[in-house]
Amino acid sequence: MAWFTQSEPMSGNTHSQKIPFLDRDHSILAFNARVMDWARRPDVPLLERLRYLSIVSSNLDEFFEVRVAPHLTAHHANEQRGLYTVHSYDTLSQRVHELVAQQYAIYNDELLPLLERKGIRLVPHSERNARQKRWVKDYFVREVQPLLLPIGLDPAHPFPQVANKSLNFIVRLTGKDAFGRENEVAIVKVPRILPRFLQMPPVKGSRQLHFVSISSLIRSHLNDLFPGRQVTEFSQFRVTRHSDLAVDEEEVKNLRTALRKGLQQRHFGQALRLEVSAGCSDYLARFLLDQFGLPEQALYRVPGPVNLVRLNQLIDRVDQPSLRFAPYQGAWPVQLTPGQSFFDRLKQGDVLIHQPYEAFDAVLAFLREAVEDPNVLAIKQTIYRTGARSELMELLREAVRRGKEVTAVVELKARFDEEANISYAERLESVGAQVVYGVVGLKTHAKMLLVTRREEGQLRRYAHLSTGNYNPNTARLYTDLSYLTADDALTADLDQIFLHLASQNRLSRLNKVLMAPFHLHKAMIDRVDAAAAAAREGKDARILLKMNALTDEPMARALVLASQSGVKIDLIVRGACILPAQVPGLTENIRVRSVIGRLLEHSRVFLFRVAGEDELWLSSADWMNRNMLRRVELAWPVTDPSMRHRLVDECIHTYLHDNRDAWLLNADGQYQPAPAGGGRQRAAPVSAQAVLMARYGSARVT
Repeated sequence: MAWFTQSEPMSGNTHSQKIPFLDRDHSILAFNARVMDWARRPDVPLLERLRYLSIVSSNLDEFFEVRVAPHLTAHHANEQRGLYTVHSYDTLSQRVHELVAQQYAIYNDELLPLLERKGIRLVPHSERNARQKRWVKDYFVREVQPLLLPIGLDPAHPFPQVANKSLNFIVRLTGKDAFGRENEVAIVKVPRILPRFLQMPPVKGSRQLHFVSISSLIRSHLNDLFPGRQVTEFSQFRVTRHSDLAVDEEEVKNLRTALRKGLQQRHFGQALRLEVSAGCSDYLARFLLDQFGLPEQALYRVPGPVNLVRLNQLIDRVDQPSLRFAPYQGAWPVQLTPGQSFFDRLKQGDVLIHQPYEAFDAVLAFLREAVEDPNVLAIKQTIYRTGARSELMELLREAVRRGKEVTAVVELKARFDEEANISYAERLESVGAQVVYGVVGLKTHAKMLLVTRREEGQLRRYAHLSTGNYNPNTARLYTDLSYLTADDALTADLDQIFLHLASQNRLSRLNKVLMAPFHLHKAMIDRVDAAAAAAREGKDARILLKMNALTDEPMARALVLASQSGVKIDLIVRGACILPAQVPGLTENIRVRSVIGRLLEHSRVFLFRVAGEDELWLSSADWMNRNMLRRVELAWPVTDPSMRHRLVDECIHTYLHDNRDAWLLNADGQYQPAPAGGGRQRAAPVSAQAVLMARYGSARVT
């Protein structure tokens, strides 16, 4: 069953019915179901299947941390609060329970038996031999027990603060404590520093790898923590809390200081979900629900570890290349010559880099050349997510040490990267860089780097724009587009945008770039409307869009109206999409597909054909209300015909022909795998990502 929300009637539409938009939160969960399908696929290497299961867990954690609180608040209040109601919470909980049940069924019934066949085994206490039990006991006494502090609950020892997503045990005890009291419930918090999976010594004569989870290890020795008493019931448990930082930027005097204080409290926000072992007694489950103030629907009984995200530790400990994807190394960008100066190359024309098929290393090389070039006077850059131990940050610091003017627009509110970005800001400031934090009330999500160089007595600018982050790690896993240019009009726009972000003066009229929250939203809708007008006049009109999410109702409504005017629309939307496709009488001209592959689809490409003329834009923004109206985002045009042809071929047409990793959105709001081809002969499976990896890379592609 699909879940719909009703919008207002479309203005100016001869079809005056309301649009049954798909529910955003259910669409996010549907995306995770598509990701989880990779954990089922027999053509995916075994350890990678396990990793996809871990990715789903990580995504669900973030879903609860960010999206569920208003639903639960409405449930507690037993009233409607905007889109959030008791019913919305109940239906959402039901769908998550279904997903979690499928997740653990894959884990227990498919992946664990397959791992065992490959000689990788998680050994429970009941199946450990005497030597393994001695090893586990010794490790517990030596490495674990000294870090555990059981807390027996009584009026002087209230229920402890339990951090977000931390591993804990609850136990029920017989007998009396040292003071003769019958406090029967105790809590054991497991420090995050302890590894979640341990490899036991090999069994003599066996080539199998034997592992034990930290939860199983502790569970086997719970009685050792309560001498003189008996553990009668126990369960591991984990609570997920609301973790979206809320800071009133209009009131605070120093955003960095305010965020630091908020980060200290993030781990103890509103409780939203409680995970316990499948065998947890009703008494202990009810005790925990009452402690966290949660309804029954928030309880998840899981037959396995309460945190499958930590399976990554197990995956990383297994050195069996045959069970992983073949390594892939992106090629040096085809438009660049190794060793050639970027500045010399960009005087000849713009350069497009399709990551990770082409290596992000070229972007770092561009910045490195700018840092080392004595003719470069200034470097300005936005920083959203750069990853741990960022080479980019060190290059910017080196630029300051070499006497260059460095300006960094650091987004402190990049979700779950706040602490890292605060640290980067402080390190840049410590060497003399000019650090600003963008605009109050807006996130700076635009990705841009501007280099100013003195050439023959004049200043010339060079720039890098991107659909993705300046993060070398994710650049190997995300599909993104980097754009290098020396175009005078384009680089002048970026200079004005940096000036606007630093000074907060009025933004000057831009030549080429579209910027949110000022122009981008309206400009995209205007282009959709222009295609609709052309179609009504019988002219050639087409819309092809690739993005990560489409959840903005005005933009979705414009697309529906355009489709009813006769515009053929193809949407390649990886994640949440509220726009129903192929609905009779409403959206027959709209097709929506989602591609879930080895790489995370992240590039944003917007193509509008109006009266036979094509206009193509790249952007940092998805078609979401927050991106268009509450963030600083950029879109820039690609006018070079050959580059535009390349983008359409690689980012759109190749994906429209994918019949292995693509999913199609049906009229009922459900996704189904793209058909492998019609007719008597089934078409060969085609993966867009595999095609591009083979085109650019040298590695074997699975």
